[in-house]
Amino acid sequence: QVQLVESGGGLVQPGGSLRLSCAASGSIFSISTMGWYRQAPGKQRELVATILITSGGRTNYADSVRGRFTISRDNANNTVYLQMNSLKPEDTAVYSCNAITVPIRNYWGQGTQVTVSS
Repeated sequence: QVQLVESGGGLVQPGGSLRLSCAASGSIFSISTMGWYRQAPGKQRELVATILITSGGRTNYADSVRGRFTISRDNANNTVYLQMNSLKPEDTAVYSCNAITVPIRNYWGQGTQVTVSS
């Protein structure tokens, strides 16, 4: 079992920045990939960014956030971050942390609200 706890959401003006954190606990050594997904009202959940926890730390971004968002990991503290810059109103959503383990299982955090509005 893996537990994920997100923090860092909130209200920010367009053009502003926020950093989300996702702290993992439990069977952390089984985690292969972590990522952030988001779901806006009335829309399907979509991938924001992922990062390999194993060697290399390869990252993947949605086209809509590439160049503005950065996903990173702190393996010593079992935490993944999402630095979000140049935020736009269309980034408003509930952001959820995801972990994929080996054997393959999906785990989700409770989600954190990000609202971009003036």
